[in-house]
Amino acid sequence: MSRILWLVLFLALPGDAFAQTIDLGGLIPDGEASTTGRIVQLLVLLTVLSIAPGIMIMVTSFTRFVVALSFLRSGMGLQSTPANLVLISLALFMTFYVMAPTFDRAWQEGIDPLLRGEITEEQAYERTTGPFREFMLAHVREKDLAMFADLAEESFGTSQADGEIELRVLIPAFMISELRRGFEIGFIIALPFLVIDIIVATIVMSMGMMMMPPTVIALPFKILFFVLIDGWNLLIGGLVRSFF
Repeated sequence: MSRILWLVLFLALPGDAFAQTIDLGGLIPDGEASTTGRIVQLLVLLTVLSIAPGIMIMVTSFTRFVVALSFLRSGMGLQSTPANLVLISLALFMTFYVMAPTFDRAWQEGIDPLLRGEITEEQAYERTTGPFREFMLAHVREKDLAMFADLAEESFGTSQADGEIELRVLIPAFMISELRRGFEIGFIIALPFLVIDIIVATIVMSMGMMMMPPTVIALPFKILFFVLIDGWNLLIGGLVRSFF
């Protein structure tokens, strides 16, 4: 019935209505420079939105958080608890907490003036990436940065002077530095649980319980140990303080 109604309305429309076209010129301000600027801004916005998850991983503290939380779950012997969605959401909001000053500076110095038309796209790019560049330089290892700087000089023939390090050199160096720190924290997290596993396995073997998997007995003790020491508070607090 509804299809018939739509068909009747379609046929009842006057022919002049179909001849009308949309005036695209009214959607974009006059002037070639203004039109080009709007198009460039739209393309940049769509590009940033499409690669936003990758940017979040590359230039923020997200990598260290998610690696440490993954080591925690593996060390406790839990396969799917907490769920991946919970761990990633927790790491994401911890990243927002740590990166809040950087995000605010990038918005106030780069994006907001660009939207108001006070600066050009090139100036907005420099001002937006500046806070992230400072954050990465503050936490990257000198050894990793030097390695990628040497590789860039060998491969591209470009030297990285102090204060003028390119993002294509700084970002991978920062990422492997964060992976290293994440694994270091993960080792510290997993060590107490490994001790519990060894103790439980020794007791089970000494009692002759060959058919009983030690992990089944050790799991409740590891959970109890983590709860008694207020592990979530210690872990999250330590991870956040590692950036300050």
